[in-house]
Amino acid sequence: MRQGFRAWLPLLKRERRHARRIDVVEAPFFPGYLFVELDLDRDAWSSINGTYGVRRLLCQRETPACLPDGFIPALEQAIKQQSQPLPLDDGLLPGKKVRLVDGAFVDSVGTLLRLEPKYRVALLLNILGTDVVTTVPRNFVSSVD
Repeated sequence: MRQGFRAWLPLLKRERRHARRIDVVEAPFFPGYLFVELDLDRDAWSSINGTYGVRRLLCQRETPACLPDGFIPALEQAIKQQSQPLPLDDGLLPGKKVRLVDGAFVDSVGTLLRLEPKYRVALLLNILGTDVVTTVPRNFVSSVD
């Protein structure tokens, strides 16, 4: 920020479907929130509420809320350890046969109906003679060659 405060917007990678394409984009981990480092005794923090795009600081009573010690390093570590998005060229296309490699119906074969947001896929499975549409994490399926 131009006011001299150090700010951090934690981001994660996620799928975005647009114009019949799926892209991997960075999106806020906490939409609508930004972390600001400040010293309550030294900094003129009330000016942050007047910053363009800022609704207001989260406050407890009349002072900004403080995070517990170790929260930011733990959050940074969790974001670093997040699983990378699956490659978009993994051969999973609607209409293809896929095998479940994890979950309750492991080894079942179904038809991929569509790619869903947040690394999920919609499948058509035949369970006990009935066609069932289900959504599972994308890494639960593999192409049947």
